[in-house]
This record gives sequence, C-alpha cells and structure tokens, in this order.
Amino acid sequence: MASDFETPFDSIEGAQEYLALMIEAVVEARQNAETDAADGNPHLPRRQEALRLVLYKLEKLEQHIKVSRRLLNDLRTLRRLLFEERTQAAASYAGPKSPR
Repeated sequence: MASDFETPFDSIEGAQEYLALMIEAVVEARQNAETDAADGNPHLPRRQEALRLVLYKLEKLEQHIKVSRRLLNDLRTLRRLLFEERTQAAASYAGPKSPR
C-alpha cells in the first residue's frame, strides 16, 4: 500500500521539478537575508555576523542544488541513450527472419 504514494523522486523528471522548486525557495530566502543584512542595525554585530553566515550557507546550498540539477540532466541523457540503444538492439535482434 505504501507504493501507491508518489514522491518527487519516483523519476528523474520529478526530482528535477523538486530541485527547481527548491532553488526558487533558496533564492527567495537569500534575497530576504540580503535585505535583512542591508537594513541591519550596526549596533548588533552578532546579528550581522549571523546574517553573513546565513548568506554564505544559502550560497553554498544554491551551488549544490545547481550541481545536482546538472547531474540529473546527465542521468536523464544517459538513460535516454541507454534506452534507445536497448530499443535498437532489440529491433536488430528481432529483425527479419530468413525463410527456411
């Protein structure tokens, strides 16, 4: 019964959609943190330092997501190549039979 539920990772395309949504959320969070850092109170240095750390971590997360998206694209391309090869191999194997 648990297999009846779909997850974003049931397919490469689903994972790509999930990462696209995730990158949007990270970009929005980064923009909010940048706004907070620009509007920050200079009398609260620990808060400013924390916001700089948040920006750094969000930048790293964004980079990792972009790399993951490229990896998924590569996997999708390889899957298509392998599937086409299998289809062609099956077609050539089941090709015309010679009469006896």
